[in-house]
Amino acid sequence: MLISNAENTKKRKIINIKVKDKLLDLSYPLVMGIINTTPDSFYSGSRKQNIKDILSSAEQMIEEGATILDIGGYSSRPGAKDVDLKEEIQRIKEPIYTIKKHFPDILISLDTFRSEVAKIGIENGADIINDISGFQVDPEIIDVVAHYQVPYILMHIKGTPQTMMNHTEYNNLFLDVVHYFSSKINQLKKKNVHDIIIDPGFGFSKTLDQNYLLFDHLKELKQIFDNFPLLVGISRKSMIYKKLNITPQEALPETLRLNKIALEKGADILRVHDVKEHIELFSH
Repeated sequence: MLISNAENTKKRKIINIKVKDKLLDLSYPLVMGIINTTPDSFYSGSRKQNIKDILSSAEQMIEEGATILDIGGYSSRPGAKDVDLKEEIQRIKEPIYTIKKHFPDILISLDTFRSEVAKIGIENGADIINDISGFQVDPEIIDVVAHYQVPYILMHIKGTPQTMMNHTEYNNLFLDVVHYFSSKINQLKKKNVHDIIIDPGFGFSKTLDQNYLLFDHLKELKQIFDNFPLLVGISRKSMIYKKLNITPQEALPETLRLNKIALEKGADILRVHDVKEHIELFSH
């Protein structure tokens, strides 16, 4: 059974996610390390564009205690340029295959909203699909997930990476997010997708204040969807560095402070750029 290295972290409700022929134990929180095979991700430290650097970064994160590596070939930062299908496939195919070949026990999450990319990624070793679009851009991605029976990360967003910041109007942000997850989970179950992880989508279709409003309601969100692991991805994001008027490179201390609060509110998975510091956070 796969477990986190955070031995001293308080146990919570036992949730198991099936990953191929194993169960991912989420009775302890886990760390997901970010590796972006892109030239334009917002945090320069996560950009790895040659296989040697990618493999070195993967090895370091694994040694530091990451349970999952999240590989992405399409930058989803606000205003990022579109990437054509062939380019995205080229960016993720070899890295996933090579990491899995060298580190067969590590779990690989593929950050994509395209069904064809998901299919190729899974066939080359990806274990989880992390779809920032909530299957709104390419609904066929759910058919791929269902066919291969891999876990699916369902994130809240309105619009696309190019348009999402034009869609920040809500009747009630928290209730709208709850309705979104309820509806999407029902649709996923009808498609025979049952291993679902929810992600509130910090930084996506939300203003600075809205991000913190939703963060304040993390505990309630976890209580409502307590059968589903909760993933929090705030590492070095603009909700941190813009609020403090600093750069992403300076945002680690506040990232750690907020992620510690996220754990107290019930977060099961932290998606981060800095694995070692967050593993240490668990034991404090």
